[in-house]
Amino acid sequence: MARPTLTLLQGTLDVLVLKALSAGPNHGYGVSSWIRQRSDGELVVEDAALYQALHRLERQGWLSAEWGQSENNRRAKFYELTRKGRGHLRAEESLLRRYAQAVFKVIETA
Repeated sequence: MARPTLTLLQGTLDVLVLKALSAGPNHGYGVSSWIRQRSDGELVVEDAALYQALHRLERQGWLSAEWGQSENNRRAKFYELTRKGRGHLRAEESLLRRYAQAVFKVIETA
């Protein structure tokens, strides 16, 4: 029987997108691929959700964007983490780690 695909919790996608872009500018497909690879294929981000998140993060001032050429010579919008975005990522990572630790405490209790 195939393993079910994991569904992202509300707010988690934003943190994952910011984390993916913390290494440097990338386009939407690159961000999606990075998340899939880093999670060993467990997390697959749907295109619509990804682009909604990218646009939302750009409106918040946490990302900047500029058009360029992708690796396969296609026009693509490249997103980059802003200074404000780096600060937000640090704060959100901390909260997400606390949340995950609390959940693990509960489910590991015998």
